[in-house]
Amino acid sequence: MRMLLVEDDRMIGEAVQTALRQDGYAVDWVRNADSADTALAAGSYDLVLLDLGLPGRDGLSLLRAVRARKDATPVLVITARDAIESRIAGLDAGADDYLTKPFDLDELAARIRALLRRSAGRAEAVIEHGGVRIEPATHVVSRDGEPVTLSPREYAVLEALMLRPGAVLSRAQLEDRLYGWDDAVGSNAVEVYIHGLRRKLGRDFIRNLRGVGWFVPTATPETPE
Repeated sequence: MRMLLVEDDRMIGEAVQTALRQDGYAVDWVRNADSADTALAAGSYDLVLLDLGLPGRDGLSLLRAVRARKDATPVLVITARDAIESRIAGLDAGADDYLTKPFDLDELAARIRALLRRSAGRAEAVIEHGGVRIEPATHVVSRDGEPVTLSPREYAVLEALMLRPGAVLSRAQLEDRLYGWDDAVGSNAVEVYIHGLRRKLGRDFIRNLRGVGWFVPTATPETPE
């Protein structure tokens, strides 16, 4: 999952970016509304974390502009503006959730997971398909009840594919979910993670459409040997 963090406070920005990266998210961090606008126009994000008290152009103005152009990317406002009027203004401008500073990083992570579930049309807190179960809150993965150990990026690839069984994701789409602007991308990194997942979950759990990308079949794949 790839997120855009819009936060001008260096200490808060570094703490949030570090925590989210440790949770396996790719995080791009900008410090003003104009840079955020450029990032949103150039890339695809699963979630935006938006401070309102930005230098120059206000975060609320950015939010209204994003919604005016029919961009439905989930937006979680993180701000020091705790007055009820500010909460109402943020939600009415199109925010999906509103969290006031200072906040606990564990609560932030829980709210992010809830918004991602909602945007994917899921109510359940776990994702299950073909005997494989993943728990986004803990990154615990199991196959037919047996635990499976994955690297953070193997987990990120698996989650992206399992959220949309049958949908083919290209290398570029998977790289977008794995890497932020500051991350080095290996030429065959996605193939390496797919190979690791097939070895651990069964060679038929993830399939390749040659020249297009990878997908988790909607029919239950065979049990790994």
